[in-house]
Amino acid sequence: MALAVEDTELDAKAVEIATRLAEGPQSALRWTKYSLNNWLRQAGPTFDASLALEFLGFTGPEAREGVASFREKRKPNFPTDCPL
Repeated sequence: MALAVEDTELDAKAVEIATRLAEGPQSALRWTKYSLNNWLRQAGPTFDASLALEFLGFTGPEAREGVASFREKRKPNFPTDCPL
């Protein structure tokens, strides 16, 4: 469930949701938390690799050409000799 609230309502809404959870069925909440934590642990290495590769992408010639073309208001001319 996604929820959007105004900045001024954020604390009150967070307390409201936390209270509902604290008053809810504890075993169901614990099993859900256990399941979600397992999923997050599995996704961790994939996320780490994705983040590292994204950072590498920002350091190569394509990134430099992209920034230069944007600043010079021209179409980028990306290198065709990609090592991958």
